[in-house]
Amino acid sequence: MNSDKNGNTKYLVGQQVVYPMQGVGAVKEIVEKQFKGEPTPYYVIYLGGSDMTVMIPCSKVDELGIRAVVPKTVANEALKNLEKPGEPAISDWKQRYQNNIDLLKSGSVTDIAVVVASLYFRSKQKELPILERKLFDNAKKLLIDELALALEMSIEETEDVIFAKLEQAALAAANAPAPARAPEPEAPADDLDEDFDEE
Repeated sequence: MNSDKNGNTKYLVGQQVVYPMQGVGAVKEIVEKQFKGEPTPYYVIYLGGSDMTVMIPCSKVDELGIRAVVPKTVANEALKNLEKPGEPAISDWKQRYQNNIDLLKSGSVTDIAVVVASLYFRSKQKELPILERKLFDNAKKLLIDELALALEMSIEETEDVIFAKLEQAALAAANAPAPARAPEPEAPADDLDEDFDEE
């Protein structure tokens, strides 16, 4: 089956791929169907996390952000990102939620790790709203499923490694000295004299 003018398909039957916001899936077959009178190749992808099968035009995979599972080097970099507390979370949870949704839509395993870490650290400071708890669970599953494949580990082992990294970073952040407060500016001498005279 062809997916482009050169007759090439980007992914092979049996290959594991990542569908942004949906998770890891396997290419079960490549089929040809008529679309607007033209023979069009489709990937048939099974998404195990949701027990769902989807058909995607082969020519649309890049547009949808579908990609191969990352190599071990990239997976290990994502794990390292979990050790960093990152930037302070936005206090407005709605804005924070939208920012994290945008990161997950990118489909990057690094961005997924950022979402997992930021929500985990936030949960240590204050209970997450229901929507954010669901978002954290979804992001965590996306990360675990892909890293397990990339690192050739079981789901349980991968989850243990991820939480160990998160706890290590949370502990380091909790033990870090609080940033020094900037001294308040002193009032000009003239202002002090005026206040004294008025009394």
